[in-house]
Parts: sequence; C-alpha cells; structure tokens
Amino acid sequence: MAVEVTKLENGLTVVTDTMPHLETTSVGVWVNTGARNEGPHQHGVSHLLEHMAFKGTQRRSARAIAEEIETVGGHLNAHTTHEATAYYARVLKNDVPLAVDMLADILQHSVFEREELERERGVVIQEIGQSLDTPDDLVFDHLLEAAYPGQALGRSILGTVDTVTNFDREALKDYMAERYQAPGMVLAAAGAVDHAALVGLANERFGAEPSRRNTGVEPATFRGGERRETRDLEQAHVALAFEGPAYGDPDYYTAQVFANVLGGGMSSRLFQEVREKRGLAYSVFAYSWSFVDTGLIGVYAGTAPDDLAELMPVLSGEIGRLGEDASEEETNRAKAQMKAGLLMNLESSSSRAEQIARQYAVHGRVLPVDEVIGKVDQVDAAAVRRFVSRLLKTPAPALAAVGPLTGKDGGLESYDRIAARFN
Repeated sequence: MAVEVTKLENGLTVVTDTMPHLETTSVGVWVNTGARNEGPHQHGVSHLLEHMAFKGTQRRSARAIAEEIETVGGHLNAHTTHEATAYYARVLKNDVPLAVDMLADILQHSVFEREELERERGVVIQEIGQSLDTPDDLVFDHLLEAAYPGQALGRSILGTVDTVTNFDREALKDYMAERYQAPGMVLAAAGAVDHAALVGLANERFGAEPSRRNTGVEPATFRGGERRETRDLEQAHVALAFEGPAYGDPDYYTAQVFANVLGGGMSSRLFQEVREKRGLAYSVFAYSWSFVDTGLIGVYAGTAPDDLAELMPVLSGEIGRLGEDASEEETNRAKAQMKAGLLMNLESSSSRAEQIARQYAVHGRVLPVDEVIGKVDQVDAAAVRRFVSRLLKTPAPALAAVGPLTGKDGGLESYDRIAARFN
C-alpha cells in the first residue's frame, strides 16, 4: 500500500492509496455522520439526504448527474450506515477531476427541489416496505432495537414511513448544514491516483467547506432483551447477540477470529453442527459488528418452525463449548480465512478506498496491512476461549425473531430460558 495523507486548512482529510497498475480510480467522500447521529424526530434523515444528493444541484439536474458520469463510463453511488454516509465514484484515471467536481457539487450545492423530494420520498418508502418484506434483514433491525432500546443505535437506518413522510427540504438543509463539516469528512481515493493532484482538486472544490467540528454522538449502552414478531412465513429467522468490542477494544481482532471459528465458513462449528450434521438450517452464521463505542457479536439462523426447539440449544451449546475446547487447528484456519479475505480485498480499488476512509475516520490513521495481519496472528485458541468467558458476562443477551415462532415441541423458547443457558 502506498498511502498518503494530507489535511486541508479547513480540516477535511485527503487520503490516497496508489495502485499504479490500474487504469481506474475509486474516489469518494466519507462523512462521519449516520443514523446514530439523528434525534428521534430525525429518524431516517441521513438516508433520505443520501438519496436526495443525486436529485439536482444548482448546476446539474438529476438527469444531468446520471448522464455526465455515465458518458465517461463511470458510476456514482452512495450508502448510509449507523456511523457514516459515503458518496463515491469509480472512473477512468483521466476523469478523476470530473468525479471530484461532481462529488463536491452534490455535497455543497444540492437544491432539494420539492418535486424531486416528493418523488424520492416515495422511493425511500418503497425501500422501507422492501426491508419489511425481507425477514432475514428485518431481524437484525429488531436485534439492534432489543440491544439498544430507546437509543439512536437501536433505530433502523431507513427510518419509518411516518418520519420520512414528515421531512421537508428545510429539514434536509438544516441537517446537512449541521452535520456535513470538513473536519468530519474524508476524501479518499484508491487506484490510479496522484495524491498531490487530488489535494489540489480538494482545495479547489472543498476548500470552502465549513470547518466547524461536528458534535459527537450519545454513548450507546447495551441493555439486551428481546423483540419477537410473529409472521406467516415459511421460516423463522432468529438472531442472538452479546455485547461485543468497539473498534478500539484490544479484543477487536479476537472477536473477529471467534466469529469465524464459530460460524464463518463451511468448516465452522455452526455450519458443521447445525447444517451438515443436523440439517436444521440452510443459512447459519456468526457475526461481529463494531461501532466507535460498543459492538454486537452473535449468531443468526433461519429454520423451519418445527426445528426451533432443537436449534436454540444447539446454537447456545456451540458458543459455550467454544469457550472450553477451542483448538489451535480451527483457530489457525479461521485466521487464514481472515488474512486471505483482507489481501483479496486489497485487489479492489473500491474496497481499498472504503478501507482507508473508514480506518482514518475511526483511528485517525490508516493501519498498515502488516500491522493488521500481525494482530490477527496474535490471536490463539486460548484468546478465543478467554473471549467466550467475556461474552458470557453480558448480563442480558439480545434476541430477535421474525416468522412462525411456534412449532413442534413448543417452538422458540422463552427469552428467560434462552438467557439462562449462558449463566
């Protein structure tokens, strides 16, 4: 990696990772603002704002934005998470000035025309409806709600039909003026990019960006509990979580290895026990999500309602057993998967741009690949076993379930019975 970093006078950071063998560049702006920066009355505004940024500026109509980038064979996109909003493009190397100009235009000169807002509001409401019809996604929204009740981190990224319906253009303009500040923005590029040239473009196009620093987010507190939604579906979708490590936690990499050993591939314990041996689920996996001040780590499975009664003790049992007999062989296999995935991602300019932007936003620096691999290598089976004991100290796990929750032998157990398995 040939990473260079420059901070402009107004606080915006330019980070590049040059890949000289490429003919294309991935470039974007990552804003340190997402769904957990919203108050209850603002629920979903970050995501709607991301949509509206492509719907016309003082210089370009919505159609002109699409046509201009596609005329040079590029593409422009965006996404919103709980802690960030990203706007990015991939273009041929000679078209980087155009991409930066367009990114600056949509982030500084969007007009939020009322007609466009009404149309896009309808699109976002359709997206909310689609998410409600996707139970294996919806169950994770419910899981966050159970883990962080009454908190911004416990609310969905998309918002609700009611909140999205009530946003007007002034709400979007005010939120952008409040949250889109240069010190909380990273202009990142990877691929065929010249750092000095990109810094020059950044000064030209983003030099006037406000330099006031964003206010932070309220700290999240993992509380645990459950959220069940009975639906007439073919499968029941169940997600269980404990409080996991934040990005800066010393156990961050241990948590990643733990999740891979438990349910990260076909050789993982969950895949072998739940799918291969017992045939209880088609989809079963473990996950580890980190945020700036907290995290979630746990398991997901989709199963027939008649298999729920057998499934939950198996999921619980595999987590507990990993704390007793995690082996060096399976730990090394999980680490190899992680390191291979990391190195494979380095072959993609889009992945590299995303990675350097996220790392700078979280850590204030880009982590060298050798450093990351070294931290993964430091995790051994003893560390995985110790980490399980840390997880089981979570006073109350979070549980979410969507679908037909009753079946043979009683279906999904009570929350208290499931939680008691970890005490």
